Amino acid sequence: MEYKNYFSVLKAVIFGLLIFMTPGILLAQEGRGIGRLGGVVLDLDGKPIEGAKVTLVFSPNENMKLEATTNKKGEWSFIGLGTGNWNLTVVAKGYLPTEKTVYVSQLSVNPKVTVRLQKGVPEGGGFIEDEASFSFLDKGNQLLNEGKYAEAISAYEQFLAKNPQAYQVKISLADCYRGQKDYERAIAIYNEVLEQAKADALMGREMTAKALAGIGNCYLNQDKIAEAQKFFEESIKNLPNDEILAYNVGEIYFFNQRYDEAISYFELAAKIKPNWPDAYLKLGYVYLNKGELGLASQQFEKFLTLESEGERAATVKEILKAIKKGPLS
Repeated sequence: MEYKNYFSVLKAVIFGLLIFMTPGILLAQEGRGIGRLGGVVLDLDGKPIEGAKVTLVFSPNENMKLEATTNKKGEWSFIGLGTGNWNLTVVAKGYLPTEKTVYVSQLSVNPKVTVRLQKGVPEGGGFIEDEASFSFLDKGNQLLNEGKYAEAISAYEQFLAKNPQAYQVKISLADCYRGQKDYERAIAIYNEVLEQAKADALMGREMTAKALAGIGNCYLNQDKIAEAQKFFEESIKNLPNDEILAYNVGEIYFFNQRYDEAISYFELAAKIKPNWPDAYLKLGYVYLNKGELGLASQQFEKFLTLESEGERAATVKEILKAIKKGPLS
């Protein structure tokens, strides 16, 4: 009984931290901070691409969206970023769009991001360079982030009708059908991506990994655990050194309260990139949800060795204080 009372108090303390933290915490949750990120957009020959549209969306809060246009040197930059994962999308006329996840830290210098774009492959008279078509892509991304799946599907389909070679966009299209719980249609589109990725020397492995993870997510949402695990494992095999992919699979399991599976993927992310604080932070929360406070404390302590200041660190320190108070007397 004493143990249950302690957990009730601990949960109340943590809930209070999340709700009543200082404005700085809330701003960090929105993706605002003091982080900087910059990079360059090049073609496959290493030449800079001027006028490329670079969009950055904060993963935990997709309403936080920033945009920039590359200069003559192909350079772009953003300031005022919060710590965490950001989705980076690059679109340029005559090139296939690309998307990747980048990690931003407020406490250290973030490495320069280099994005290489592949020219559109001619089909039926050439790659269609239609400014309006890129507005469809941007609109689709926004609608997907808002959970307006039917509208997003319409926007993506309009973009793909004009840019059929931009098969990478089908990942987002399939995500929309998955959001609608139309798993059969989603899996069919993910499989189309797998087939088209075979001929893509530049982004094929990454797109294959994303499509496989998407299929795994479809099965997991249907409680088909064995099938889901199979596709997640195949996804990781395609990008074995990508800590973001391993982390994202862990997030999928965590969201579905499959804590043991989530732990294995967060641990993999930490193994791939030992100095990445996010993996240890999420491991702490997983163990906290499992009620294994000792292991949660260990992971939170590891996180603090890598990120000792800032809003997230303040939250973790308060959680550790609550844990260390021990059971009620």
